[in-house]
Amino acid sequence: MKQFYLVFFFFVCTLGFAQNSQAGSDIDGFKLYPNPVTQGKVYIETAQNAPKKILIFDVLGTQVLQTTILGRELNLGDLDKGVYILRVFEHNKVATRKLIIK
Repeated sequence: MKQFYLVFFFFVCTLGFAQNSQAGSDIDGFKLYPNPVTQGKVYIETAQNAPKKILIFDVLGTQVLQTTILGRELNLGDLDKGVYILRVFEHNKVATRKLIIK
């Protein structure tokens, strides 16, 4: 039964994020690496390399991190191992990706 709820939750989250991403298109040249994260740091590159607002949500939809980065490096050392949803905002564009921390 827990698996059903988890699958249902991912479906609802995906549907919600898909509707929101239609407002702005995906960020040009977006790269996220390494994924899965093993050393506590992730690098986010874009074509413009402008300041980026970062939101990270856990599998229950709770926001666990909100920050702004000026470069490419994002420190995730404070997050527990697991699966997260990463949303990156740059100017009027947004990119949403699944993020795994091992």
